[in-house]
Amino acid sequence: MTELDPKIAALRAKRAQGRLGGGQDRIDRQHESGKLTARERLDILLDPGSFREIDAFVVQRGRDFGMDDPDKQFLGDSVVTGWGTVDGRLIYVYSQDFTVLGGSLSEVHAEKIVKIMEMAMKNGAPIIGINDSGGARIQEGVVSLDGFASIFLRNTLASGVVPQLSAIMGPCAGGAVYSPALTDFIFMVKDTSHMFVTGPDVIRQVTREVVTKEALGGAVTHSSVSGVSHFATESEEDCLFLIRELLSYLPQNNLEDPPFVPTQDDPLRVEEALDSIVPDNPNKPYDMKEVLRLIVDDRRFLEVHEHYAPNVVVGFARLGGHSVGIIANQPAVLAGVLDIESSEKAARFIRFCDAFNIPIITFEDVPGFMPGVAQEHGGIIRSGAKLLFAYCEATVPKITVVTRKAYGGAYCVMNSAAVRADLNLAWPTAEFAVMGPEGAVNIVFKRELDKAEDADSLRAKLVAEYRERFANPYVAASRGYIDDIIEPRDTRPRLINALEMLRNKRDSNPPRKHGNIPL
Repeated sequence: MTELDPKIAALRAKRAQGRLGGGQDRIDRQHESGKLTARERLDILLDPGSFREIDAFVVQRGRDFGMDDPDKQFLGDSVVTGWGTVDGRLIYVYSQDFTVLGGSLSEVHAEKIVKIMEMAMKNGAPIIGINDSGGARIQEGVVSLDGFASIFLRNTLASGVVPQLSAIMGPCAGGAVYSPALTDFIFMVKDTSHMFVTGPDVIRQVTREVVTKEALGGAVTHSSVSGVSHFATESEEDCLFLIRELLSYLPQNNLEDPPFVPTQDDPLRVEEALDSIVPDNPNKPYDMKEVLRLIVDDRRFLEVHEHYAPNVVVGFARLGGHSVGIIANQPAVLAGVLDIESSEKAARFIRFCDAFNIPIITFEDVPGFMPGVAQEHGGIIRSGAKLLFAYCEATVPKITVVTRKAYGGAYCVMNSAAVRADLNLAWPTAEFAVMGPEGAVNIVFKRELDKAEDADSLRAKLVAEYRERFANPYVAASRGYIDDIIEPRDTRPRLINALEMLRNKRDSNPPRKHGNIPL
């Protein structure tokens, strides 16, 4: 047996040392806290054997406050960077290592992340960041803060160029939160991940409010209350597998189309159940998610922001193998009304789809915008304008299916013909009007109702007449605002056919540096 070259043996020893991060004791503590290590996470996320690490021999440069201690010089410092594949497709990754100085961000830590982000932009592949850090390395002072700012700049430059995904798998506090916030999608793990600008201790000192980490910035809070997180998972393994699933719907970059995934689901399949899914009573709810599942390939719908602003549903699916983004009013929650949160949720999802060439399909059943002082003072006008801006600006294929109500300004906003929808379809149950029958009658016939001896009886008669006049799609179709009225059962084949028809769509906006969306 040939004796191993001493230099190769030394290299192998250094690599083995680097793979231990902060050492076995800290790895054990990481496991005891219910968390995986930085490298274990990459092993689950990436295809087996595909990870290639760079900057494995970098060490921190800080020398103040005891940082010159040899015991604080770790190969690779506190982040693991490199690339690999997911389902055979190139992905760039960084994974913060909490076993090394609490995953704190140092000058070289930031440099490693910036390098991998720039490689992702140059080579046109998604970047995934796994966050598990105590924040800026205090011993390095402003140097570490500058490192954060350097990362924020690359997040901004990469926005709309390559998909950016962030997984929060531990603490993420202070300035560190802004890098994930600048990315396209944030994943959090229940009970073990937290995000906040200021922690419970500071809040208690400044405002006297007492709150736990979980209640302040846990996965459930951010996925249902603040809307900061798009996904909340039960475990780190679930989180990493969900990232793989999301990537399957996305292109590598803004110059590519999303991946086509062949399906055995018949593109001509009809669903008779759709013919009766909308109740006869216009005020009775139904579950729009069931509508979506009956239409999309293999009944698979990856919902985004499931627990935040649930009166609007957004997510990814496939139709005839093509990746699509879906925006749908949810009649089962607040009657599908648009409010501040749901408008902004839908607007950002639309802009992501448009940036990455993903066709947008809208299922509309909207009674209008949410009324109320809180909504007006909270800026519903501005929020609704964001949604309108997003639809108007988008140049990808845009298809709308009106299942029931299309009332007032919300009709205009939800991808109507006038805002460049490519195809507007309606079910026979569709209703197009400035407002609901009751409200319209109260305004149009106010004098008659005020003078009537039996106002209730007259109101009921007028409402019935109004409903008969407008509770159908034929007036809109007669003016060309609706391209076709279809049987609900035929929705799937009609949408797939429309996507094929629009495959080579070309549209553009006027030359400009960028628009000024009403933020």
